[in-house]
Amino acid sequence: MRFYMAKRDLISITDFKKQEILGLFKEAKKFKKNPFCRKNALSSKSIALVFQKPSNRTRVSFEVGMVDLGGHAVYLGPDELKLGVRESVKDIAKVLSRYLDGIVARTFKHEDVVALAKFSTVPVINGLSELLHPCQALGDLFTIDNYFGNKKIKIAFIGDGNNVLHSLLLGCGMLGRDIYAATPAGCGPKKEILKAAGKLAARSKSTIEITHDACECVSNADVIYTDVWVSMGHEAEREKRIKLFKPFQVNKKLVSLAKKSALIMHCLPAHRGEEITDEVIDSKNSVVYEQAENRMHVQKAVLLKLIK
Repeated sequence: MRFYMAKRDLISITDFKKQEILGLFKEAKKFKKNPFCRKNALSSKSIALVFQKPSNRTRVSFEVGMVDLGGHAVYLGPDELKLGVRESVKDIAKVLSRYLDGIVARTFKHEDVVALAKFSTVPVINGLSELLHPCQALGDLFTIDNYFGNKKIKIAFIGDGNNVLHSLLLGCGMLGRDIYAATPAGCGPKKEILKAAGKLAARSKSTIEITHDACECVSNADVIYTDVWVSMGHEAEREKRIKLFKPFQVNKKLVSLAKKSALIMHCLPAHRGEEITDEVIDSKNSVVYEQAENRMHVQKAVLLKLIK
């Protein structure tokens, strides 16, 4: 059995301390400069990618990341491994722990990734749940760090109060970044996340503010971030949500209220013409593809920290 005496998991970005996150960024910068600088670091190590939700970026970035580190990744998609349906989460966690050195889980229910971590004897990484997306937030904050360093800036998130925003709120609170979010009424972040992020922000002396006014939110912003209006699993609400979120589209008019140098960010995939226009996502200020690349560098740093 693979057993890690001091097993650690990444379920939430708050599972790491501030200095640990900054350490991940330092390691990620090395990978950004030379992807193969630690090419044998995880030699003979294997991880499972347990995905209830399909994903291009999460799957490819972890598979390539493991190869770059000298390891191997085994993909188990929604048709191959039905968590809690064909087999209990507990049994899956215990069996995979006998075969592998780590598990990356992309689940619908947050409780499933929590249960995997509880019952496994190897590190578990949350690749996405309906509540949190820590790997995305780490990659995003690393991207912001590369551009702004310790400079005090304003981050504006426009759209749905979803898993991405949840993890960004927590991460910004930890790192002392000011973040403002504009969402339609009734679509804001969960109260428990906002409360936890608020406590972190109080300690780091940063600002977290939620509004329903997109224009107010992006005013003088250094970063404008958006995400899809209709997340996977909510397709039945598509027409209703598109109408509700229309005033929150990131377009040229909205962007003009921010600083001229404001970065444009999106976690992808983007629904062009809905939450963001072609003109904005393809503009010279857009860093969406660099953002996607940076996530792989940070994930490699996470793999090294948890598995090595």
